[in-house]
Amino acid sequence: MNAMNTAHTIDPRPLYTRATEQIAALVETVRPEQLDAPTPCADFDVRTLLSHIVGGTRRIAVIGEGGDGLAVHPFADGVGDDGWPAAYDDVRARVLKAWADDARMDAPVRVPWGEAPGRNALSGYVMEAVTHTWDLSESLGRPRELDPELAEFALAIAHRVLPDGQRDDEELPFDSAVPTPEGADAYGRLAAWLGRHPLVTA
Repeated sequence: MNAMNTAHTIDPRPLYTRATEQIAALVETVRPEQLDAPTPCADFDVRTLLSHIVGGTRRIAVIGEGGDGLAVHPFADGVGDDGWPAAYDDVRARVLKAWADDARMDAPVRVPWGEAPGRNALSGYVMEAVTHTWDLSESLGRPRELDPELAEFALAIAHRVLPDGQRDDEELPFDSAVPTPEGADAYGRLAAWLGRHPLVTA
């Protein structure tokens, strides 16, 4: 799949669905003692990363429902330490329903990086979901094998929307690209392009 050439025509919903299934499976593995562990996002521990994954997914649902997603706080408050799997399952079901109508693919939506057709916006959110999957996996010691096709698609989108490896814009949620570790898989290449460093050795 060449996501670089098909970003304007592909239906990203099957990929997004797979990405949410992968996140859900990973969230199920989180143990209470891991919630305070560091993540590749310097300002997040695992609990905060889970809050951002749930809150960010709620924002995507509101955008798909035709609402103002930018008004949605991209973090989830009030979730107990044992409530993350259920919280994510609830919000991912909502987002998949919100984007089920084919008309959403071509309708313009407003996202943090501007206005875009729905398919382009959701492709960008595949990239975000897959990136946070890597973040969480690193934090948990890589408990599950990850879907390489999702990472290849996300990497192609990352190269499209962030073609320059040097990033000085403080508004961007990604640092400048870092050297790709030798022998890195698609997730490692994606992480490096987005300025992330692994927490565990291969």
